Amino acid sequence: MRLNPTDAERRLWRALSRRQVAGVRFNRQVPIGPYIADFAARSERLIVEVDGGRHDTQAAYDDARTRYLEIKGWRVIRFWNNDVLGNLEGVVQTIERALAAPPSPQSPPACGRGSV
Repeated sequence: MRLNPTDAERRLWRALSRRQVAGVRFNRQVPIGPYIADFAARSERLIVEVDGGRHDTQAAYDDARTRYLEIKGWRVIRFWNNDVLGNLEGVVQTIERALAAPPSPQSPPACGRGSV
């Protein structure tokens, strides 16, 4: 787990903490299987990732990671650091829309229900 969040992660955390977005509780740096989610709303099964420049070069890794999390029943939305820093209100609105949208129905993961 990263002990030093980026400026964008700190800023988004201030907006997400204390149930400020749609009354939903988010946690930071949540372990899910072999990955660590930047922010996760467990009750809503929603993960919010904040990506910096290094993610430009690891698109395949990010895609595989997202697929894994989705198979486990999570929805994943991603934002670039500059989106969070330059348009926090728009980022929060996108998160609110994701929280309001019902998750798409999925069959249970092959490894069984409830495993993370």
